Amino acid sequence: MRFWLLDAIESFTPDEQLTGVKNVSYSEDYLEDHFPEFPVLPGVFMLEAATQAAAWLLRFTDDLAHTIVVLREAKNIKYANFVQPGRQLRVTVEQMKKDERFATFKVAGTVDGQSTLSGRIVLERYNLADSDPMQEEVDARVRDYLCKVARSIAKPEMLPASVRV
Repeated sequence: MRFWLLDAIESFTPDEQLTGVKNVSYSEDYLEDHFPEFPVLPGVFMLEAATQAAAWLLRFTDDLAHTIVVLREAKNIKYANFVQPGRQLRVTVEQMKKDERFATFKVAGTVDGQSTLSGRIVLERYNLADSDPMQEEVDARVRDYLCKVARSIAKPEMLPASVRV
C-alpha cells in the first residue's frame, strides 16, 4: 500500500464490524488539484478508506493469516456529501458473507452523522506463497509491516494476540 487512509480504528468486532476514521487535512497533496477552489476528499479515496477498513476487519479476525487483501468488486456505490479538509470521515464496514477466499461487506461513510458513502464491496484475500512457495519470505516481510501499521492505528486490546507487543 502506497499510503494508508485510516488514521485510527475506533471499534472492532471479529467477523462482524469495524469502524475507522480518516482526518482530512489541508496538507494532503491531492487537495491542490481536487479541486483548487473547493478542496474535497476524492470519492475514490472514500472507497479506498472503506476497502482498507474491511481489509483490517479480515486481518484482525483472521490473526493476519493473509498478507494480501484486494478489492474485487464494488457494487451500488453512492456518494452523498463532500468531505472537506478539517473534517473527519468515519467509515463503518459490516461483514455480510465470508468464505475461504472472498468476503462481502456493507460499507458506510459519514461526516458528523451525514452520509458521504454507501455500498457493498467484495474483497479477496490470499498469501503470495499460495501460488508460489518461493514467496514465503515476502509474505513474512509483508506480515511484519502490517503488524507495525496495525499497532499504529488500533488500540492494543483490538489487536490479534500475534500482533501485540
